[in-house]
Amino acid sequence: MSYRASTGIRSFDFADLRELLACAAPRRSGDELAGIAAQSEEQHVAARMALADVPLREFLDHALIPYEADEVTRLIVDAHDAPAFAPVAHMTVGQFRDWLLSHAATTEKLAALAPGLTPEMVAAVSKLMRNADLIALAAKCRVVTKFRTTLGLPGTLAARLQPNHPTDDARGIAASIADGLLYGMGDAVVGINPASDSVGSCVELLAMLDELRQRFDIPMQSCVLAHVTTSLRAMERDAPLDLVFQSIAGSEAANRSFGVDLGVLHEAHDAVQSLKRGSVGCNAMYFETGQGSALSANAHHGVDQQTLEVRAYAVARAFKPLLVNTVVGFIGPEYLYDAKQIIRAGLEDHCCGKLLGLPMGVDVCYTNHAEADQDDMDVLMHLLANAGVNFLIAVPGADDVMLNYQSLSHHDVLGLRNSLGLKPAPEFAAWLEKMDMLDARGRVVPPLPSDRAMQRLLELAR
Repeated sequence: MSYRASTGIRSFDFADLRELLACAAPRRSGDELAGIAAQSEEQHVAARMALADVPLREFLDHALIPYEADEVTRLIVDAHDAPAFAPVAHMTVGQFRDWLLSHAATTEKLAALAPGLTPEMVAAVSKLMRNADLIALAAKCRVVTKFRTTLGLPGTLAARLQPNHPTDDARGIAASIADGLLYGMGDAVVGINPASDSVGSCVELLAMLDELRQRFDIPMQSCVLAHVTTSLRAMERDAPLDLVFQSIAGSEAANRSFGVDLGVLHEAHDAVQSLKRGSVGCNAMYFETGQGSALSANAHHGVDQQTLEVRAYAVARAFKPLLVNTVVGFIGPEYLYDAKQIIRAGLEDHCCGKLLGLPMGVDVCYTNHAEADQDDMDVLMHLLANAGVNFLIAVPGADDVMLNYQSLSHHDVLGLRNSLGLKPAPEFAAWLEKMDMLDARGRVVPPLPSDRAMQRLLELAR
């Protein structure tokens, strides 16, 4: 089905929904690399005009990637909740945008609507929104998940403590964990990206993390971000595994490039659920995504990278995860060239994930060959906090020494919480209070060498 729009000077034709969505997307170096981006600002405006008039139902009738050829498409179509979709089924994309930004779209109505929305609908409406619209809409979406801490509650901002080490050295990891805990990080997860994906290394790291948890009675969940098949083998060895991690993408072929499919994710989900290690809830999956992953695997099917990113959220949604985060600037400037594109993508990913009912976090990050710096990351983290992001990722000194990219520091997230009056997850906040790490106003304060908590936690690195 083709589409046409006129700017008053020229008319533009778009062959199908794939082309229309790609041309309506904000400028993105990855789409330009793929040869599917709008060729001019005029064409971009025309595509957005045409997209605004597309009925939402059309996305149910015209799959961007054929049903027969892609299991992600089959998941999206087969899982669609028609009754949940009914309240907005009569709307066009433009009308849907207006309704989402109105007072009528309450937190409760958005939660009820989420199962009725497909990723393509959500990606489409986001292309008609300014950054402020994405923030306002996301702030109305509330997604709460639980394992040993409760994440996503109003007035809270959780943090993943990321103590990576280039050789998986236990003392180096312990030092980073101690530093993060002293700044109140880790209520989302203490998650290590292992330098080695071996089962033995994964089991050793999981045992170390669980010993730490029990030794200091910390209400936290831990994760070694190994491949899902490595996690399955670790569970077979009775490793103390809390969360199963996997990077995912928006097409079957892209997921295959990660060495996964829906079948192995279901196997891992069933296995981790059988362990019943959560104390306040049972959400036990952790997914990571990022715009450009399908294109880098030559598995994009001519679909723009932001729409493919949102399709990955349909995969995540099927497994009721505790955590989902986009590593927004990690893949590099070939896909998000500069700070403007990174900031926009971070707000898109967070908003679209929340609208689909996911507990979204963001790794506010960039690589050193991108046209971005730490000031730009400061802007994005403040925007996301105002948008109600569930969690952010923090590394010592904002510099990941294993993955070689720039993120946020423990100090950054602590300062953000204090300036906006946001709290850690309630169970974690209670532990911080027990450890004498909160001031009279309930805020984590930067540690001093004489602090009792510092003295106890520094034992970890000895």
